[in-house]
Amino acid sequence: MTFTFTPNPVFSGLPTTIFEEMSQLARHHQAINLGQGFPDDPGPEDVRRKAAEAVIDGNNQYPSMMGTPELRAAIAAHYGRHHGVALDPDKEVLVTSGATEALAASILGLVSPGDEVVVFEPAYDAYLPLIRQAGGVPRIVRLTPPHWRFDEALLEAAIGPKTRVVIINNPINPAGAVWPREDLDLLARVIAPTSAVVVADEVWEHVVFDGHAHVPVLAVEGLRERSVKIGSAGKIFALTGWKVGLVAAAPPLLRAVAKTHQFLAFTTAPNLQAAVAYGLGKDDAYFAGMRARLQAQRDYFSKGLVDAGFSVLPSQGTYFVCVDLAPLGLADDAAFCRRLVAEARVAAVPVSAFYSVNAVTTVARFCFAKNEATLDEAIARLSKAVSLLAA
Repeated sequence: MTFTFTPNPVFSGLPTTIFEEMSQLARHHQAINLGQGFPDDPGPEDVRRKAAEAVIDGNNQYPSMMGTPELRAAIAAHYGRHHGVALDPDKEVLVTSGATEALAASILGLVSPGDEVVVFEPAYDAYLPLIRQAGGVPRIVRLTPPHWRFDEALLEAAIGPKTRVVIINNPINPAGAVWPREDLDLLARVIAPTSAVVVADEVWEHVVFDGHAHVPVLAVEGLRERSVKIGSAGKIFALTGWKVGLVAAAPPLLRAVAKTHQFLAFTTAPNLQAAVAYGLGKDDAYFAGMRARLQAQRDYFSKGLVDAGFSVLPSQGTYFVCVDLAPLGLADDAAFCRRLVAEARVAAVPVSAFYSVNAVTTVARFCFAKNEATLDEAIARLSKAVSLLAA
């Protein structure tokens, strides 16, 4: 008898992610990789040293499933200081092994088969597979450039009595948009008659520019008791490989997420937790300086793109800036990105990859969180190639 097996179709049927595809092409063509979202900066040295010291001098056995008391207290204090949100560190804070694990724990813990889950696209590519694995039914709200905002009609068409979860991403990757309070107030009004929960992917909360203020979902009237807020130490400190997620929610919601988390990663490296606890206590000057440096990189690269002949869309936050290819006569962002990495040796990501249906196909995303020499070389290559690529 021949052995055969059938893998889980939710995951086995998925293609290689666009991030891995473009990174593989960047390696093959020895290209500058502005596709995947990680910075050149190694991250704050004092935070990294705390992690190293904690390996040698600290406890390396299982920490609490919920996160070390030290880090949970630091998370509560940090969000109280920066966002004016009061949290009980013992009942309303959880530490996960990255924000994606927090998303998985939230979706699998809150969604039952047949539940409808509202997703705004462009969307992080983990959302839909996790919803489908939970047996949920995605309801897609399509956002478009240049502002990437929803309105009352879009929300009312998507949110109804069967809605179990609404997933939001603010600031938005890949669009670089920051939703203002009025948008979140609108969401609160539309969702009020339902029993839906908001899962808020807020990993870019500290990476906002031009005086924009991040409004956490827990600070919005009508959403505090029905929302799960997810942050990322990797994004806050430009240490994307650390995978330390910060979760905050009212006790009933947090218990549901935590019960799922215990059967996923269960816990997170204690030395990283010690270092993140230290980092979250850094003074305001660190966070302001980080934003100022990234804003300067955004401005520098955006000017280079404009000078090269690209139409640059507004970027209010994240590590990313997008260009609209339509003025160049291009209508296929995926084809453009594949040609760009092969012919100009610069990797970008097509924004159409962040849609499941009715994709916007004329926008490409670049990561600008790189050193000046890298950005200069990328701009030089793009300037030489733009007319050829638009032909």
